[in-house]
Amino acid sequence: MATARRPLLTATAAGTLLAALWFVPSANATDESTGTPGAQSRQVTAVADTTTGPRLADTGTGVDTTPYLIGGTAFLGVGAAFVTYSVRRADTLSV
Repeated sequence: MATARRPLLTATAAGTLLAALWFVPSANATDESTGTPGAQSRQVTAVADTTTGPRLADTGTGVDTTPYLIGGTAFLGVGAAFVTYSVRRADTLSV
């Protein structure tokens, strides 16, 4: 009975993931109303500098990426542990 539910759970998980990704915004740098690159949005106004022009997406120079590296490494480790556990469990069940 459990083997009949496994494909259904996999399909449900895949469908849920695809439905969630549907709402992720795209990273287009064009204004959809005019089609010109770098156009200002209706909600966000760019700060205009008279010498260099507008500075779009200026995040500064001191962005600390350490938390992202630690989190990504932790998730990679957890994923590898799950794969290892699944392979070992499948080997013991098939014997």
